[in-house]
Amino acid sequence: QVQVVESGGGLVQPGGSLRLSCAASGSIFNINFMGWYRQGPGKQRELVATITSGGSTNYGDSVKGRFTISRGNAKNTVYLQMDSLKPEDTAVYSCYAAATGWSSWGQGTQVTVSS
Repeated sequence: QVQVVESGGGLVQPGGSLRLSCAASGSIFNINFMGWYRQGPGKQRELVATITSGGSTNYGDSVKGRFTISRGNAKNTVYLQMDSLKPEDTAVYSCYAAATGWSSWGQGTQVTVSS
């Protein structure tokens, strides 16, 4: 059984920064993909950023140049550095982890960008 837990959400002013963390634990072997997705009020879930075990990254168009995804040394953790935040970035941010034979979502962490 795999658990994925996010942390680091909160309230920030427009133009500010936040760093989200995600850790997978449990029966994890050879995680090959981790990523962040978000769902804003009244919106569908959308891609924020993903990273593979080889280090390849992919970003949603709305966050390119402002957000950076990275992995921890333990390879079961990922971080999302969010800079130049905008009110439209307000959403529940969920972490996703996958390997051969399993995948798992975290519960999500709320990010609110407001003055």
